[in-house]
Amino acid sequence: MGKLILGIETATKICSVAISDGDKLLAIKEEGGEYSHAEKLNGFIAECLTKAGITLKDINAIAVSKGPGSYTGLRIGVSTAKGLCYSLNKPLISVDTLQAMALKMKSVNESFGLYCPMIDARRMEVFTAFYNQQNEQKKSIEAKIIDENSFSEELKNNQVVFFGDGAKKCKVVLGDNENAIFSLDGLPSAEFINQIASEKLKNNQLENVAYFEPYYLKDFVTTTAKKLL
Repeated sequence: MGKLILGIETATKICSVAISDGDKLLAIKEEGGEYSHAEKLNGFIAECLTKAGITLKDINAIAVSKGPGSYTGLRIGVSTAKGLCYSLNKPLISVDTLQAMALKMKSVNESFGLYCPMIDARRMEVFTAFYNQQNEQKKSIEAKIIDENSFSEELKNNQVVFFGDGAKKCKVVLGDNENAIFSLDGLPSAEFINQIASEKLKNNQLENVAYFEPYYLKDFVTTTAKKLL
């Protein structure tokens, strides 16, 4: 099987598409700032194909960031990925969003003991996990409300870097710990989705396209406005 992978990352406000050939990045297009995946995603895919000098038929597999993250963002990304897999008869590969963020952060700085990506949820809550320097998960993915006692055991013995769009609000309560480092790097990117997906493709770690669903972590909750009395 060939190694051309089209990667999609829509778990946060960042809309990112990348095309890779094994370890080589051929094209990438990404933009953040707002949730506009529905408007941008297909255009980004087209731009990347043009830049890479290939067509959709040349792609060997589709990779997608599976979450946790924004319910709507994940739904758009996964729906697009599954649609491409169906129409092209190509395999689907899913990648943990937080693991890909940790891999990106490690590419910036390899010196930290633990890597803690954080995706903003509501109020003081984040989606988070811990990864070591080998990009192995060391603490389960969870939706965690952050307070001054959070991660006390990990921070006692390790220098931990906190990053992602949920890290900024956590600095307010964890920033005084000398082992806590906060970084603006490590935001989600399809480039690193593809790096992990490349290994999964080699090992034939593929999803069932018909039944695959994003990892929302929390149920999507809708609210109904109260009637005026």
